[in-house]
Amino acid sequence: MMSKLPGSTGISLLGDKSLEFYRDPITFCERRIEKHGSRIFQARLLNKSTSFVCSVQGMKELLCDKSSVFLKDPTDVMTYMYGDNIVTTNGEEASLLRLSLMNLFTGKCLASSSDYIKSVCERSLKDLSSSAEPQSVYPIFKRLGSELVLGLFLNVKAEETPEVFEEITQLCTLHWHGIISAPVNIKVPLWSSGFSTALEARDKLMEIIKEKLELEQEGFVGCLRALPLPDASCASQHLLLFISALIPKALASLLTSFTLALCGPGQEEVRERARQDPRYLDQVLLEVQRLWPPFIGGRRIASQDTTLGGYHIPKGSATMYVSYTVHRDPEVFHQPDEFRPERWSGRNAGQENLLCSLGNGPRNCIGMQLNHVFLKAVCGYMLQHYGWALSPSDQSLQYKWLPVSRPAELPMVIFTPLHDQASPQSHGNTQDIHTHTCPHAEARKGTSD
Repeated sequence: MMSKLPGSTGISLLGDKSLEFYRDPITFCERRIEKHGSRIFQARLLNKSTSFVCSVQGMKELLCDKSSVFLKDPTDVMTYMYGDNIVTTNGEEASLLRLSLMNLFTGKCLASSSDYIKSVCERSLKDLSSSAEPQSVYPIFKRLGSELVLGLFLNVKAEETPEVFEEITQLCTLHWHGIISAPVNIKVPLWSSGFSTALEARDKLMEIIKEKLELEQEGFVGCLRALPLPDASCASQHLLLFISALIPKALASLLTSFTLALCGPGQEEVRERARQDPRYLDQVLLEVQRLWPPFIGGRRIASQDTTLGGYHIPKGSATMYVSYTVHRDPEVFHQPDEFRPERWSGRNAGQENLLCSLGNGPRNCIGMQLNHVFLKAVCGYMLQHYGWALSPSDQSLQYKWLPVSRPAELPMVIFTPLHDQASPQSHGNTQDIHTHTCPHAEARKGTSD
């Protein structure tokens, strides 16, 4: 017999919990998990009855077993901002797009990208220690991500055409801020001034993209143009998605969390092991994604009456999986709040598919493999060239989780060349983070990006 979902969705408008959720999604979920004794519960979000999934088993059922039942919301703000694409469409159309585009991310058109990725890492990171001053790492990583994305997907390289690169980067930022300016207060119209500015930026980006598609013969753009896509606008809509600020911000989020996780002289042994052993670096990166996923999760709409975790889910209601809480499910991850890379060669060996930081199942992120290549290249460069520590030591590492996770106050880190490794401890104002759980396990704060 199906059980009734714990929690309440209240009445329309008055019972809506959107503001509470968007201010602090982690506390929102953890309070209700404790209150209801269940990692699946219900509340009203965006004025819609919504079930929240905070368990690994529930996430796998939602995104894998019943992916054809729980569909993307066609009224989602992402559809307004990016149009129809592999992220926003459903059913057979989404499957066919995925089959076509998958070749771009695994085939030869990105196979030659390794030299470019190395050159961007070198140019972006070679001077981290030159000033002997602390660096704000998040903006450095965000720009690095923009260089990777625009160079690979649009063939716009910062070192060759700096003015064009800066123009597109600024337009991508304006476009992005339109997404996050879409009000969560349901009484405010969607078409806010920030949203209108974002649509103007989108139109300018589309002009640049269409020109590139007409002129470029080589690389990713040339390969994309040659694909058998359903209509003329499909290639440009996807390029808009691939070059958006979303990817650099996700990379910057993960790279910042990696830097903090391996920060300080107390983590020197972990850095050394990751430097020597590529498989251990993979485990470190899995653990970073587990503890600090860049995105809060994803939302689906039930296309029919169904169940999740034995609970009844009515047709038309929404379901949201929350990556942070799924990744800290104690049923699957022992000591879930602790940074333990070795878990991925122990009790969680071979269970990478239980993470959902970039989605899961047949609708997971199409660029997941490329994202790992980016992460491994950047982290590998840092490990080979530097040691690092927080400076000053008393910085707040409280995280904000929306729209992309990162410390609410951008951390300052001092880098020391490896050949000069006596120095991290010589800075009296640096901090040793041993397990990296103390500041981050409690880090919950919601501010806008």
